[in-house]
Amino acid sequence: MIKEKSAETSASNPHSQEFLDALRHSCAHVMAQAVQELFPGTKITIGPAIENGFYYDFDSPHRFTEEDFPKIEKRMRQIAEGNHAFKGQEMSFEEARKFWEARGEKYKLEILEGLKGQKITHYSHDAYVDLCRGGHLESTKELRHFKLLSVAGAYWRGDEKNAMLQRIYGTAWATKEDLDKHLKMLEEARARDHRKLGAALDLFSIQEKAGPGLIFWHPKGALIRYLMENWLKSEALNRGYEFVQTPHIAEIGLWETSGHTSFFKQNMFEPMKVEAASYQLKPMNCPFHILIYQNRLRSYRELPLRLAELGTVYRYERSGVLHGLLRVRGFTQDDAHIFCAPDSAESEVESCLDFALEVFKVFGFDRYAIEVSTWDSKNPSAYSGKKEDWAHAQNALESVLKRRSVPYQLIAGEAAFYGPKIDIKLIDAIGRPWQLSTVQFDFNLPGKFGLEYVSANGIRQKPLMIHRALFGSFERFFGILIEHYAGNFPLWLAPVQVKILTLTETEENPARSLAENLSKAGLRVSLDLRPEKISAKIRDAQLEKIPYMVVLGPKDVAAKTLSIRLRDGRQAHGVSEEKFIQELTQENAAKTLYPSWIDSK
Repeated sequence: MIKEKSAETSASNPHSQEFLDALRHSCAHVMAQAVQELFPGTKITIGPAIENGFYYDFDSPHRFTEEDFPKIEKRMRQIAEGNHAFKGQEMSFEEARKFWEARGEKYKLEILEGLKGQKITHYSHDAYVDLCRGGHLESTKELRHFKLLSVAGAYWRGDEKNAMLQRIYGTAWATKEDLDKHLKMLEEARARDHRKLGAALDLFSIQEKAGPGLIFWHPKGALIRYLMENWLKSEALNRGYEFVQTPHIAEIGLWETSGHTSFFKQNMFEPMKVEAASYQLKPMNCPFHILIYQNRLRSYRELPLRLAELGTVYRYERSGVLHGLLRVRGFTQDDAHIFCAPDSAESEVESCLDFALEVFKVFGFDRYAIEVSTWDSKNPSAYSGKKEDWAHAQNALESVLKRRSVPYQLIAGEAAFYGPKIDIKLIDAIGRPWQLSTVQFDFNLPGKFGLEYVSANGIRQKPLMIHRALFGSFERFFGILIEHYAGNFPLWLAPVQVKILTLTETEENPARSLAENLSKAGLRVSLDLRPEKISAKIRDAQLEKIPYMVVLGPKDVAAKTLSIRLRDGRQAHGVSEEKFIQELTQENAAKTLYPSWIDSK
């Protein structure tokens, strides 16, 4: 019998991540038992705990739908109420092989083949047994607050050449309150889904004829992107960055030098033949910026050199993981690479942090979490660079955060092999974390490309290289923005800022005159002169999520004033045209997130 730590500690802290992982893993096993009992012929594969929940992949002749969930959940509750202990048992390879052969579980046999020479453990509860390394609760009685959520296709072992399985997702929590809170968040997330809102607001699309994972920016979405780009470029220029533009492809030899053809090959498209050479779509911008740096020998007087680019890259993502704007095959990074001397590394990190926090502030994110990923000091051979390089870089990252009194979490062993980094995760309006901004040291590429600069004493030295991304990618950041605001963009980002709604035909000319004056003031305006009821016009404008509506009727024209309605229902009457233009111009310039000049509802 195998004793599990998770079982011993579960009662002490039912809200710890250890307990929740054990709870969700246990729930996956109970779900698998229920599914196999209810749907004969179903074969089991794997069922791990994941963030906020669990899943299990099944090979079944039955086509699962959400209509099956109540029946599965009912059986799961019956199993849970049976108070069955989770028991672990070690088996020899041969014992395990015979066990799974007798049950005809081909996927378990395939997993077993990869465990030859290792300890093989099984965990059971009630009549169910699974090949599993463990991580369970003491008993099924602790499984009380769970719900099945969705079903999706998933290739066995994530390979599209293998069988397509059916993955059932669920969530499980320690208390009913936690479960209800999570389900409410999921409901809110569905209402904010950027794919749904992107179509409703005509912002972007993914065209079947062009292929999955490729984004078409429609006029309104492209306008928002234009505003994002202009702000970012202006801010970067003010902070000493120089913009470059590089090709979309390069000969394969460049990617061999950089190492991408070895450590990143699975995420790259196949090379293309051009005459006698092989060319590769770029998955990253780094080698291109390095070539610009290398174009001539640099002096210490030129450093730090901050090269920035809104560079479009291409990565081969499996179709099963593509997700609207959040996971795509072609995207534009707000990429920058800083080449500096070691003595300026800390100030450059601080400048990058300032820039990232300004992005969050301007785009309306006031909550974030910071992580510093470092190497595993017990395994230095797995990393590029010298021990002193890592110590210097890590100290620079932590020193900046400590000096600025910014809370952070140190995560040892999570750094990439080429250098430590800062990751900044923003927290959106409904509490979800999103990984966005990164400040990453790189001890690998400067050495691979032989980068140098001439120091003050005339000696050639290797510069430090820092990767910096703030949005991460325009596509992903835009998707997060849509969901954060639920499509209700602040005035400065709204594609249409003002819509003028007329009551009758007699207001058409005054409406056109007002629209012209608003446009001259730099505001984006549209007209609704349709012979429709005003309630229908207001409803349509609200569906378009336009920040301001001007309802123009005979009394307003006679009084030479405006009746203003915000999309949140607030209203103001008797507003002069001059004041309206002045307030919106100021709000637009200040990038105000929530207008306060109209208070009443």
